[in-house]
Amino acid sequence: MSTSPRTPVTGGVPRPLLVRTVPCDLPSGDAPDAADLLDLLGPDAPLAWVRRGDGLVAWGEAVRVEVRGADRFAAAERAWQGVLRHAIVRDEVRLPGTGPVAFGSFAFDDDSPAGGVVVVPRVVVGRRDGRTWLTTVSTAGELGPVPRLCDVVPPRTAPVAPGDVTYTDGAVDAEAWLDVVARGVAAIRAGEVDKVVLARDVHATTEHPLDVRWALHRLADRYRSCWTFSVDGMIGATPELLVRSERGLVTSRVLAGTIRRTGDDDADMGRAAILAHSSKDLEEHEYAVTSVARALAPFCSSSNVPDVPFVLSLPNVLHLASDVTGVLTAPQGDEAHPSSLALAAALHPTAAVCGTPTQAARALISRIEGMDRGRYAGPVGWFGADGDGEWGIALRSAELDPVDPRRLRLFAGCGVVAASDPAAELAESRAKLDPMRHALS
Repeated sequence: MSTSPRTPVTGGVPRPLLVRTVPCDLPSGDAPDAADLLDLLGPDAPLAWVRRGDGLVAWGEAVRVEVRGADRFAAAERAWQGVLRHAIVRDEVRLPGTGPVAFGSFAFDDDSPAGGVVVVPRVVVGRRDGRTWLTTVSTAGELGPVPRLCDVVPPRTAPVAPGDVTYTDGAVDAEAWLDVVARGVAAIRAGEVDKVVLARDVHATTEHPLDVRWALHRLADRYRSCWTFSVDGMIGATPELLVRSERGLVTSRVLAGTIRRTGDDDADMGRAAILAHSSKDLEEHEYAVTSVARALAPFCSSSNVPDVPFVLSLPNVLHLASDVTGVLTAPQGDEAHPSSLALAAALHPTAAVCGTPTQAARALISRIEGMDRGRYAGPVGWFGADGDGEWGIALRSAELDPVDPRRLRLFAGCGVVAASDPAAELAESRAKLDPMRHALS
């Protein structure tokens, strides 16, 4: 099995993977911060999934799987199961995220050349509810001595600032994107779709090669309620949890309906009230919640779908949000619960990132958006040997150029319904670009 940076897997695992998880100490204060984990990363291809001080960071590649097409999720699942069949595991912690763990990132579209990738790292450090662990993965042929964090952590170097950053238009400029939104509104009023989510990209060029750790630290510090991630060149802080699966319980945080913050707390309280009663935003949100509830229903014996959304406050915007939860149907006989990746595949794309009806919205996006989204708005996250894991949606994100480390594509998307105004949607897209601009500043 190849472990070179961009070579897809061909064939089976040449020898068993040896996976060992042990408790470890990670110095931190009384209120652990994501920086405690992020500080462990080196500059080369860091992997991360952190939120409010907990999560996973990792480095190295023991196994890499690249997939393509409409079957990409199932193909990745099959490859992961093949890896596990050849793994020898010693897990002394037994928490979600211990033992064998894989990180993944998948394209929005079935026919995107970005496809999908699953990476099994050589070293993982995780923290949950005050407990920290170290997982090492090797093909050494036998279990060695108990690993120590000091022996596997990369040499400590401070993240390097990117220097001056210049921004240029992506697939379409701002004025042209107004027309894209207007065409979307016209299609909705003509009855083609009920809602469509339209994205735009902006190119960024940094003075110095981007040290991903710099961006991750700034995102995790400012957007603590988001899931800050780095997987195979996709980096960002997503406020939207596509699905978490843990011991038979599933959760999906749905966001749709947005208003920009002003920076004045009193004014923002007023804007939150406006958002909570906006018929346009409530309509957009209802489509998204319905699509998630409908996709989860075949897998759940019971579920809870909130009647009214709450307002999620982020530093740059306010969102209407709903946490949809469910209990997975008890497996029969030798069956197992569907994995978190299988659930993510069933949910993707939700109406929050595509529109409704799904196929009509995808066709409209392809016709009028003018770009390949790559892995923007696709699932990103991690899962373990038992299938449990967390998958977000790659929103408020950037994609690193695999050839030029000074170039990135920044993305933002907006939900469009019949009452949408193109100028307002453009302003919203600019607000949603703020996190990555802040991360590069």
